[in-house]
Amino acid sequence: MTSLLVILVLVLLSVALWQLTKIFDLTQVGKTKENSQVADDNDNKVNGYLSFAFLAFIYLITIYCFVYYGKFPLMSNAASVHGKDVDQLMWISMILIFIVQTITQGLLFYFSYKYYGRKGQVASYFSDNNKLEFIWSSIPAIVLAVLIFFGLYSWTDIMFVNEKVEKPIVIEIYAQQFKWTARYSGTDNVLGKANVRLIEGVNSLGVDLADPNAQDDILADEIHIPKGKKVIFKLRSQDVLHSMYMPHFRAQMNCVPGMVTQFAFIPSVTTAEMRENTDMIEKVANINKIREDKSVELIADGKTALDPYTFDYLLLCNKICGASHYNMQMKVIVDTPEDYKKWLSGKTTIVQSVKDAAKEALAAKTAESNPAKTDTTSAKKDTTLVAVAPMK
Repeated sequence: MTSLLVILVLVLLSVALWQLTKIFDLTQVGKTKENSQVADDNDNKVNGYLSFAFLAFIYLITIYCFVYYGKFPLMSNAASVHGKDVDQLMWISMILIFIVQTITQGLLFYFSYKYYGRKGQVASYFSDNNKLEFIWSSIPAIVLAVLIFFGLYSWTDIMFVNEKVEKPIVIEIYAQQFKWTARYSGTDNVLGKANVRLIEGVNSLGVDLADPNAQDDILADEIHIPKGKKVIFKLRSQDVLHSMYMPHFRAQMNCVPGMVTQFAFIPSVTTAEMRENTDMIEKVANINKIREDKSVELIADGKTALDPYTFDYLLLCNKICGASHYNMQMKVIVDTPEDYKKWLSGKTTIVQSVKDAAKEALAAKTAESNPAKTDTTSAKKDTTLVAVAPMK
C-alpha cells in the first residue's frame, strides 16, 4: 500500500510539473527570445562560475570524508610483520594521489572559470611543445616506476619462502561454498596428499589416508597460529573461485579450483594484544553502540537483542562466490607459542577421526541388527534401579 501511494504521488508531481511548464510557455507568447543553440557570453560566464563552484564542492566533500570516514579504515592495526611495508606503500600511493588530484582538479576548474569564452577572445594555439611534453611524460613515469619497483620488492619479499630453511608452519585452507576448513600438517610439518574424489564422511577434504604424510594431519574449524612464527597457507578450492582475505594481516590470495596457491606471513600481534589496542577498543565501542541502538528497535518489535561484539581476527572470502558469500568467514586466533602448542596437542588427527567414525557406525549397525539384545539390557538396568530404590 505504501509503495502504491509513493508511485501515485510521483505521478501527480510529474503531471503538475508538466502543467507548470505549459503555463510558463504561455507566458512567453509575444516575447522575442534567442533560439540560437550557440552559447553566448552570458552562458559561458554562468558555466565558468558553476565550474568554480564545483571545485569548491570537491574540496569540501573531500574534507568531510576525511573527517567523518577517517576512523573506519584499518589505519595502524597491521598484525603481521610485512603489514607495515604494505601500509607504507599504501600511504605513499594515497598521499601522491591526493596531492596530484588536488592540484590538477584545482587548475582544471579554475581555468574553466578564469578563461571562460568571451566575444572576440581567441585562444593561443601551438601544435606541439617538446619540452612540456617531456616534463609531463617523464615525471609520472619516474613516480610510477619507483612505486612499482618498491611494490615488486615488497611482494617478492612476502611471497618467496624457503620452506627447507625457514621451516614455516604449513596449514591448508580449503574453500567451498560457503565455508572454510583448515588442515594442519601435524608434527612432520608436511601435508598429506588429497583428492576431491576421496571426500567421504568425516574425511571432508579428501585426504589420502594411505599417505604416510597424512597420518598426523589435523582438521580444524578455526585457525590458530602462533605469534612470531612464519605460517604458510596452502590454498585449495572445491568448487568456484574464492579469495582468502585476512585484512588485519594484510594478506589476500585467490583459491583456484584445480590448483594450489599459497601465501605466507609472520603474525606479530596476538588476539589478546589486539583487543587491548587503543584504536581497536574505540572501534569495538563504536560497533557496540550501533548494536545497542539496533537492539532497542529489535526488542520493541518483540525480537531478540544483538549480542555485544568482541574483536576477533577473521578469514573472509573476497570473491563474490554465490548467495551466501557474505557469511563465508572463519575465526583466526593468534596465540602465544605456548598456547598454540597446547591447543594443537588437544586436536584429533584425521585418521583417528575416520577410525572413530567407523567404530560408531559399526556400533550403530550392530545395535540396529540386534534390537532384542539391546532391549533386554535396558530392561535389566531398569529392574536393578527398581530393586535398589526401596533400600534408600
